[in-house]
Amino acid sequence: MISNKKLGLIGRNISYSFSKKFFEDKFQKLMLKDHSYSIFDLNEIHEVEQLFSTPDLLGFNVTIPYKEKIIDYLDELSDEAQKIGAVNCVLIQDGKKTGYNTDAFGFEKTLLLHKKPYQNSALILGNGGAAKAVQYVLNKHGISSITVSRSTEINFDNLDQATVENHPIIIQCTPVGTFPNVEDCLKFPFEGISKNHLVIDLIYNPNYTQFIINASEKGAKTVNGYYMLEQQAEKAWEIWNFQKK
Repeated sequence: MISNKKLGLIGRNISYSFSKKFFEDKFQKLMLKDHSYSIFDLNEIHEVEQLFSTPDLLGFNVTIPYKEKIIDYLDELSDEAQKIGAVNCVLIQDGKKTGYNTDAFGFEKTLLLHKKPYQNSALILGNGGAAKAVQYVLNKHGISSITVSRSTEINFDNLDQATVENHPIIIQCTPVGTFPNVEDCLKFPFEGISKNHLVIDLIYNPNYTQFIINASEKGAKTVNGYYMLEQQAEKAWEIWNFQKK
């Protein structure tokens, strides 16, 4: 009897997730009847220990708010995941649990597709796991950046128009504005945005967050998180299928 290869996603309040449909469509296209993808909605990260005892679990994706917390439960990290300090993909092989970061791969693809040569400094809004992957990619490409969060020196209360004007790349990495709270928007000096800006919002549901709508009204080039999501998912699929020793 063929064993069922189980994959899934861990996070909190993630019923809206794109991953399940993405991978189920992939299984269908590749005619993989022995694969399944489940949503594991965990109230607390320690519940992942129960998940690890699931038979035939090949691995899983990790989303908010566990990309950093999952690290304590893993045996090993890829070089990138170690440098970033966040994991969004776990491979389980012979009982060994290895963490990877495919957000960096997905974000890099998105950035390079849209970035103009004169855009060489960025504002990263938020400081969670996704923001860490974004910072890693910006550093790799020599793009200077400032992180804006509730707890940083420049925060959402004191961020000013001039700072926004001087940073032509803006990456929105917080969950503010995600479905179903689509009316929500970060406090942000949109008057600093112009047609010289590239604004990337990592949210993909809705397609156009209030943040993206406000930025596009100022003439900025705007991009949502869908392409990044597809790319990081493809990279995760590669890891689950081709990392076998």
